[in-house]
Amino acid sequence: MKTAPSNPNRLRLIKLIHVARRELRMDADTYRLMLAGMKGLGGATSTAELSVPNLLSVLEQLKQKGFKVRPNKAGKRPLADDDQSKKIRSLWLTLHDLGEVRDPSEAALAKFVLSMTRVSALQWLSTAQASRVIENLKQWHYRVTNKEVV
Repeated sequence: MKTAPSNPNRLRLIKLIHVARRELRMDADTYRLMLAGMKGLGGATSTAELSVPNLLSVLEQLKQKGFKVRPNKAGKRPLADDDQSKKIRSLWLTLHDLGEVRDPSEAALAKFVLSMTRVSALQWLSTAQASRVIENLKQWHYRVTNKEVV
């Protein structure tokens, strides 16, 4: 089985196509027959064999069959509400009030946490990772104010 070249949109399109297949309640055989019967795909029966333009064609075909693309719910995740996450958020907002953090948003905080821990959301931090983020923010606060944070 050959694989098409990598592209940043490719994985997103493949996932979307599989969501469409599931929502349209299409079994694997029916899906593969649809792919095999589509013009321009060269008889491919798997998305792994398809280029981005071909994946877009498949997605359009699925839309014609009734699939509706819904917006991603990214950013709608409930805030982490454990004590460490609250402390991280509090320190982040304090640093914003001091003019050290330009963007006080949860998304900016998540990027900061990701850069430190390689974890993209507060809810997924281990206790040790959260402690490291807290200590880093406390040290940052100390450098700015020369005051300890409790």
